[in-house]
Amino acid sequence: MKAVIEELEKRRANARLGGGEKRIEAQHNRGKLTARERIDLLLDDGSFEEFDMFIEHRCVEFGMEKTKISGDGVVTGWGTINGRIVYLFAKDFTVFGGSLSETHARKITKIQDMALKNRAPIIGLFDAGGARIQEGVDALGGYGEVFQRNVLSSGVIPQISVIMGPCAGGDVYSPAMTDFIFMVRDTSYMFVTGPDVVKTVTNETVTAEELGGAKVHTSKSSVADRAYDNDVEALLQIRRMMDFLPSNNTDGVPVLPTMDSAERIEQSLDTLVPDNPNTPYNMHELIAKIVDEGDFFEIQDAFAKNILTGFARMEGHTVGIIANQPMVLAGVLDSDASRKAARFVRFCDCFEIPILTLVDVPGFLPGTAQEYGGLIKHGAKLLFAYAEATVPKVTVITRKAYGGAYDVMSSKHIRGDVNYAWPSAEIAVMGAKGAVEIIYRSELGDPEKIAGRIKDYETRFANPFVAAERGYIDEVILPRTTRKRVCRAFNMLRHKTLENPWKKHDNIPL
Repeated sequence: MKAVIEELEKRRANARLGGGEKRIEAQHNRGKLTARERIDLLLDDGSFEEFDMFIEHRCVEFGMEKTKISGDGVVTGWGTINGRIVYLFAKDFTVFGGSLSETHARKITKIQDMALKNRAPIIGLFDAGGARIQEGVDALGGYGEVFQRNVLSSGVIPQISVIMGPCAGGDVYSPAMTDFIFMVRDTSYMFVTGPDVVKTVTNETVTAEELGGAKVHTSKSSVADRAYDNDVEALLQIRRMMDFLPSNNTDGVPVLPTMDSAERIEQSLDTLVPDNPNTPYNMHELIAKIVDEGDFFEIQDAFAKNILTGFARMEGHTVGIIANQPMVLAGVLDSDASRKAARFVRFCDCFEIPILTLVDVPGFLPGTAQEYGGLIKHGAKLLFAYAEATVPKVTVITRKAYGGAYDVMSSKHIRGDVNYAWPSAEIAVMGAKGAVEIIYRSELGDPEKIAGRIKDYETRFANPFVAAERGYIDEVILPRTTRKRVCRAFNMLRHKTLENPWKKHDNIPL
């Protein structure tokens, strides 16, 4: 037995070395951790249970039979994050560049199947060069098996992708179908075709960073949700985010103890909204002052900054927050903001995460660029997402709620459960000046009369009371009491049940 145990330890030691000391050193020289170092940082100490450590590829083409390394370029298994079970796989760039082979794919699909069967989140750490070209269609088939499981797991268990190095070709489509993608600045990139192919086909000269770096995908393409400065920060932030997420679509949101009283009053909120309706203020301040301990995990913070999305807690319970940001484009809804918010609303609804919507929206952004870019359909995505959602929905209108954007932002008309307004709220088809110029077009030559008309319109509609008279607003609340009222509303809605009509699936305007 002693000899067998020694052989086992020897094999384990060899497997843990991956591609060997030189390649590990090269990985460190690039500013990157190895697959196992990343796992150790991500999971609770000593919790990782590795599977398929000794698997090797079966390829005999192009001399591959002469080079076999235990693990075949991916480390798989399960462990815990703050005591909660997660499954994960980490691509090992030191072994065949982390390229995907048939057996590599089988390791990943085994973990995907286990995560779905046991209803726990799955996290993928990507650092790889794409398909292993020596295996041809076997590698492509492996990708297809992974993709199919991404789709079957969607909406059942959270799927998180962390891009920590190259991610190219077929490798990019698995992350693209997961719930969240995070990247590391300067060391990670994603693209379907690399700079050399781009140069050949389109004659464009571009670097890997310019083509698919973290800045591109967090601020322009919206493929990635956030970027971090290094591997350590990225992995620690993933640990933080996982505390907000339920393990699956039936477990309910996690509840963390909090010392922050639900009765807390914030006097400063009474003066948050400026007297001048055109003066911006920072919606981040409102969020920080009403959520537990001011802790807000923002999603897509560098993209479509005119709307904020992210996770927070109210009385220890996770909530998803969608908020217009008056500091950027006056908080207007455009195509990018609509898509960003719609996807977030749908994630929350998938996993029974209640939604808090903070509204200060002057409407949809006008212009040919928006119309040609499909604003109608993109805006409809957000409308569809809110209208379809059956989770508890609480809405607070802080200032402007104009036009169709009022309807879209979780209004009573699309099944908002509790809709509050601050006394500063203005709910109308449009701003007073624009409305008067349409209604009283014949009087435009008389500035004094027009000014009077504007004042009359503001008196009638630039307030929350007309909507409150109709029952479209449940209550006009004091800003200082917002945390208390929202906490009470979510408590009241804790056991809400609502089912949509049976259907195979909906047909959201993609």
